[in-house]
Amino acid sequence: MTQTDVNQAVEPPVEVPRRRPRIHRAWFVAAVTFVTIIGAAAFRSLPGLLIDPLHAEFEWSRGTIGLAVSINLALYGLTAPFAAALMDRFGIRKVVAVALVVIALGSGLTVWMESAWQLLLCWGLLVGLGSGSMALAFAATVTNRWFTTRRGLVTGILTAASASGQLIFLPVLSWMVETYKWRPAAVTVALAALVVVPFVWLLLRDHPADVGLKPYGAEEFVEKPPPATGAARRAVTVLVKAARTGPFWLLAGTFAICGASTNGLIQTHFVPAAHDHGMPITAAASLLAVIGVFDVVGTIASGWFTDRFDARRLLAVYYALRGISLLFLPLLLDSTVHPPMIFFIVFYGLDWVATVPPTLALCREQYGDDSAIVFGWVLASHQVGAAIVAVVGGVVRDTFGSYDVMWIASGALCAAAALMALVIRQGGSGTEGEKAGQPSVAG
Repeated sequence: MTQTDVNQAVEPPVEVPRRRPRIHRAWFVAAVTFVTIIGAAAFRSLPGLLIDPLHAEFEWSRGTIGLAVSINLALYGLTAPFAAALMDRFGIRKVVAVALVVIALGSGLTVWMESAWQLLLCWGLLVGLGSGSMALAFAATVTNRWFTTRRGLVTGILTAASASGQLIFLPVLSWMVETYKWRPAAVTVALAALVVVPFVWLLLRDHPADVGLKPYGAEEFVEKPPPATGAARRAVTVLVKAARTGPFWLLAGTFAICGASTNGLIQTHFVPAAHDHGMPITAAASLLAVIGVFDVVGTIASGWFTDRFDARRLLAVYYALRGISLLFLPLLLDSTVHPPMIFFIVFYGLDWVATVPPTLALCREQYGDDSAIVFGWVLASHQVGAAIVAVVGGVVRDTFGSYDVMWIASGALCAAAALMALVIRQGGSGTEGEKAGQPSVAG
């Protein structure tokens, strides 16, 4: 027996204590992103509450007020792809902090407005640019940089943040509008945006490499890429490249209908439509807040489903169910809240932005490293669709005295979106799927 064998026989093996696994920093970054989107969601809760008060105080037509909301929604979408490129150039933290300040400035200045052009400038231009700079492309950029696995789930959680903000702010803002008029509500939105700025500046980090970590779920360390110059040029170049592919137009078309049937229609016109039937503003706003509750559940569940099922078929189901529910809405509006209306609110809430995780997953599948910017352009189509319906809904209400035509038309559009989702092909030229050797087949 050797000396080594003797030592091993005498000395028992030393057990090295196992360290408890730490929570990955990516989840803290996701949490800060969640809180940031909640703070910025305050402005999205207000437009629908302002239509009747501004109409009563300034005698502006609903079409004019709808135009301001339309500009806001359009810029929210059109700014997103450039914001994603700016985040690659200057970093997430700087872009989001500046965006929050711009939102606060635009909302705060509205308290002194006297003319309609000032509404278009403050609420349309400034708030639209600020909000677009931290739209869903913000969530997509954070997800792509910090997560390799669980992307669908994280996307669902961050998408649900906007609904959570709606849940928090809608009841408060509607109470303010009804009790103290609309100006205190506008100031509250400005303050909510400003309060989040310190959290962004102190806690948000641009890339896992900044703190010496691998992305969550990654096998290897990922170096932080150098700042990308020519942000605007890159955003346009990616658009031109993507526009040559069929899936881009199908994704953009379906998402335009998504925006038209949610932000443009329900979020902007549901409160005044319910008020037309005698329902108090606070009650209608509370119903929108309940939509926010179930939106959180539906979007997180959709992220979980997206990690496991075909994203195209999920989209088709979501749009079909949404279209059916909208066809029933004209029969449900009343002066009081009754069980069928509650069922609609729950059902619609579950489906509100459940389309985002599968849409983002399809962008990732089709366009790889450019997916965040491509998703920004797809989001632009979402907001253009919302913008069109926001102003058309106001004109329809001024012309016909009700919103019934809008509910039915939007239901039909959702049916078309369901069919469009089914024909998106799986994989694509230059996608991650093909790089891995997976065939590109028709859907």
